[in-house]
Amino acid sequence: MRYLTDRKRAEGKGSGHAGTEDHWSMTVSAVGLAFLVPVWMYIFGKALGQDHATVVATFGRPFPAIVTGLLLIVGMRHFAGGATMMIEDYLRGTARKMAIIGVVCLSWATAAAGIFALVKIAL
Repeated sequence: MRYLTDRKRAEGKGSGHAGTEDHWSMTVSAVGLAFLVPVWMYIFGKALGQDHATVVATFGRPFPAIVTGLLLIVGMRHFAGGATMMIEDYLRGTARKMAIIGVVCLSWATAAAGIFALVKIAL
């Protein structure tokens, strides 16, 4: 007995109707983070322990500011996707919905606060 129709098998979508979009989204963001994190760690490491003026000068340049902004955006989207998958696996009902809303709000708030701070430094 087949549970998938021919159309669903061709599209790669099962009963969840999501196919592999979530998996590919997480894979792409993980690969992006694999390149961004070492570059950002080098930039952050050079600024760590310096005085305020040096740190502002470092993150005021375009390349460190862009890398930091991309890391915040991609990192928080990856966090929200991974935490949402974990919540979907372990929670049910209203607790599941509230936890997903909380995680998404937390990730957006963290990204917004980080980008606001970066803009304040860069401008």
